[in-house]
Amino acid sequence: MKLTRFEETRLISARALQLSLGAPPLVKPAKEISIFELAKEEFRQSVLPLAVLREYPDGSVKKIEAF
Repeated sequence: MKLTRFEETRLISARALQLSLGAPPLVKPAKEISIFELAKEEFRQSVLPLAVLREYPDGSVKKIEAF
């Protein structure tokens, strides 16, 4: 299932916060890049250890992995 642009942004920003608080990067950066760019690269390479819980109007909840 595809993530919305809002869910993508939420995952990237949550990962950027984790990185700024000292979490180890999951990819090797090719050059000196910002924490936000590193989080975006992790998202592009599908290695984020995060998920989205999508709640539907009928009350059901579906867990969508970031990768």
